[in-house]
Amino acid sequence: MSSFWMPFTNNRDFKRDPRLLVSAEGMYYRDVDGNQVLDGAAGLWCVPCGHGQPKIAAAIAQMAGQLDFAPTFQMGHPAAFELAERLIDFSGGRFSHVFYTNSGSEAVDTALKIALAYHRLRGEGGRTRLIGRERGYHGVGFGGLSVGGIGANRKAFGPLLPGVDHLRHTHDPERNAFARGEPEHGAELADDLERMLLLHDPSTIAAVIVEPVAGSTGVLIPPKGYLARLRAICDRHGILLIFDEVITGFGRLTTPFAGDWFGVEPDMMTTAKGITNGAVPMGAVFSKGFIHDAFMDAPPGIELFHGYTYSGHPLACAAALATLDVFAEQGVLANAAAIQPYFEEALQSLRGLPHVIDLRSLGIIAGIELAPIPGQPGARGYAALKAAFADGLLIRTTGDIIALSPPLVMERQHVDELFGKLADVLKRLA
Repeated sequence: MSSFWMPFTNNRDFKRDPRLLVSAEGMYYRDVDGNQVLDGAAGLWCVPCGHGQPKIAAAIAQMAGQLDFAPTFQMGHPAAFELAERLIDFSGGRFSHVFYTNSGSEAVDTALKIALAYHRLRGEGGRTRLIGRERGYHGVGFGGLSVGGIGANRKAFGPLLPGVDHLRHTHDPERNAFARGEPEHGAELADDLERMLLLHDPSTIAAVIVEPVAGSTGVLIPPKGYLARLRAICDRHGILLIFDEVITGFGRLTTPFAGDWFGVEPDMMTTAKGITNGAVPMGAVFSKGFIHDAFMDAPPGIELFHGYTYSGHPLACAAALATLDVFAEQGVLANAAAIQPYFEEALQSLRGLPHVIDLRSLGIIAGIELAPIPGQPGARGYAALKAAFADGLLIRTTGDIIALSPPLVMERQHVDELFGKLADVLKRLA
C-alpha cells in the first residue's frame, strides 16, 4: 500500500489499519471484508442521489463508447451545450452562463480569475484585492488556499497570493450553541467587510468569496441576515460576491443551491461534487450575464485566456445530465425537504451525550462539536471516525467536529441507524 500517497490522510496510521471500500449501492458502502457501511457523508459531500444510480452509470458507459474525449478549445460537443442549458434551468434562471472545470478547487480559481479580468475589462484594473473568510475552505489551488482561512491547509505553502484579506468567521458558540437552523446572533459580523473597506479602499477590492454554509471547517451556519448584509455591502461598493457552493450546491440545504434557501443571489457561484453525483470529476462556475457580457464586448478574439483540457469532458457531461434527470425523476429535493425535520430531531437527540458541546444543522448537513482532549486537539474527532467505521458508519471529521451530510435519498430507517450508531460511538469515546 505504500505507493499511494493519500490526500488529507494520516498515511502512516491508515496503512497500519486501512479502511478499504470496494462497492457501493444506495445508502451503503461495502468494505473489503464484506461489511456494510452506512454512508453518513455522501462520500465526500458529493453523492446526493445515493450510490450506484443505474441511469448515471448507463449514461457514462454510453458516452464512453460514443465519444471518449472531445476538446472544448475552439471545438465543442453537443452534451456540453445541453448541460449548460440544463444547469441554468436548475438554477431557476438566476444565472446565464456556465464555465466548466474539473473540481471545486479549479472552479474557485476560475471564479477569482474571472473577477479580476472583469474589473480590468471595465477599466478598473486597480481592483486586485480578494477577500475570503477565516475558517473558509475554497479548495487547494493557490487561489483557493489564499482566500481560504484554515490554518493547517495554508501554513506549509509559503506566503500564497498577495493582496488577500479575510473576514472574521461567524462561529460564536457562546451565543449560538445548540441553535436550530440559522443562529440568531451575529449578522453584524458582516460589517467586518466595512472595516476592510476603510483599511484597503473599496476601489481596490475585486471580489468577496464565502461559503454560504462553511462545510469543511465543521458546518458553520451563517447567522440570520448575515449573507444579505454582505450582499448589500458589496452592491454599495461595486464588489463582486462569489458563493462557494461546492458543498451546498445540488440540494444539500433541500433547495437546488444555498442561494435559493437564503434568498441571496451572488454574482458567481462555484460548484462541483454533486453536479455528477460524484461519478466523474467535474466542476462549474455559474455567472451572471453582466459578467459574461463584459468579456463579449472586448475586441474580437479569445475573450478569456483560461480553461482546462478536460473542461466539459464528454463523460462528465453525460454523468451530470443523468444526475439532473435523477433529481427530477426521483424527487430528490422533495425527499430531502420531507426528511429534514426528522434528521434535525435525531441530531438534537445527541444533546447531553459525553463530550458534545454543540449541535448545528441546516437542511441535510449537520455538525457535532466535541470537547477536545486537553493538549490533543483533533484526537477525539479522529477516534470517533475510526470507531464509527468499525461500527459500520462512514462520517467526516475535521478536528474535533463531526460533519454529517448523508445522501439526500435517505429514509427514516437510515436516519435512525446513523444517529443510533453515532450515539453509541459518543458514549464509548474517551
